[in-house]
Amino acid sequence: MNLRIVSITIILITTLFLLSCKNKQLRLVEDDDIICGSARIELYLPDLLNQKVAVVANQSSMIGDIHLVDSLLSQGINVKKIFCPEHGFRGRADAGEKIVDDFDAKTNIPIISLYGSHKKPTPVDLDSIDVVIFDLQDVGTRFYTYISTLTYVMEACAEQDIPIIVLDRPNPNGYFVDGPIMEKEYSSFVGLHPVPVVYGMTIGEYAKMVVGERWINQSDSLDLKVIPLEGYNHNMIVKLKIKPSPNLPNWQSVYLYPSICFFEGTVMSVGRGTEFPFQVYGHPEFNHGSFIFTPTSTQGALKPLYNGEQCCGANLSGYAENYKKNEKTINLSWLIGAHEIMSRNGEYFINYFEKLAGTSELRKQISVGLSEDEIRKTWQPGIDNFLKIRSKYLLYE
Repeated sequence: MNLRIVSITIILITTLFLLSCKNKQLRLVEDDDIICGSARIELYLPDLLNQKVAVVANQSSMIGDIHLVDSLLSQGINVKKIFCPEHGFRGRADAGEKIVDDFDAKTNIPIISLYGSHKKPTPVDLDSIDVVIFDLQDVGTRFYTYISTLTYVMEACAEQDIPIIVLDRPNPNGYFVDGPIMEKEYSSFVGLHPVPVVYGMTIGEYAKMVVGERWINQSDSLDLKVIPLEGYNHNMIVKLKIKPSPNLPNWQSVYLYPSICFFEGTVMSVGRGTEFPFQVYGHPEFNHGSFIFTPTSTQGALKPLYNGEQCCGANLSGYAENYKKNEKTINLSWLIGAHEIMSRNGEYFINYFEKLAGTSELRKQISVGLSEDEIRKTWQPGIDNFLKIRSKYLLYE
């Protein structure tokens, strides 16, 4: 009898513990509450002394109010080159806009773009470089291109036998894992690896996974060092002080981005060219919404979809602010609901959709009328397998 009571007690305690973990509320925190890898300069400065250094950076690569490049120069570090990702070194270019090589106006250091046809540093780019520093603010979704830039830079470093130091930054969407696994035939710059749309890892953790899973050439020879965060865990929504790209201006847009970005593979606008990109969706012929907006040419959205046309749709900012009650998942209801209405009068999806989804299945599932729950069940085996892989590389609780 006593053994039976003990067993029941253990089961109850375990059940309560698991429920408490599942229901643990997200914390909305300022990024100033977290010490980024770049700020822990004592951990990587010795590796840079008397070395010729290349830096992969953009407008988010800040230590407080000082840019990483300026901070390194003030420490006497010999910064020879700056590599910049999509949107450029100052983060002002539109999505997909061609970025040309240049010189930094403040330091006169050469800037080399890693976008367009030149996504991977060449041997010439890395000639005479002793070490590469990587510091970009990711947002935790497969189709956000900074993890692709990371991959190409790491591969180039491996091939040239150059060590790379990744200065970790928090993942504002690092509290969940969801979405279909990318299939190899849909590999592109908006998805290189067999991971879900939302992978729940910081960029430093992701770097370790890319190497550990041998997703780059000569991965075994890469000298990778990750400078970890302090004060971060995977139960936080992080309000980024500096927008990571022109059309993610606030924490609400970053929070909604994993769900809203699917609309970029449809005829719907996501509010580029407005004050609230990736917080709304709509279309000039969508007559079932209650929110009106008109895209116009702006910095970071020079030629927005439906420029100058009035769009009707929905504003989802309130949904973001209700984050404590929302499921920790991608929300497909908006994508499915808009399809039910817009597909009656013509094509809803465009060819780009498969690249965003990383599979052809999601378009088919929505087109034949599968529910969100039915679609989500098809993702689960892939997610379960990925979680096992992911667990090997996590640095934070």
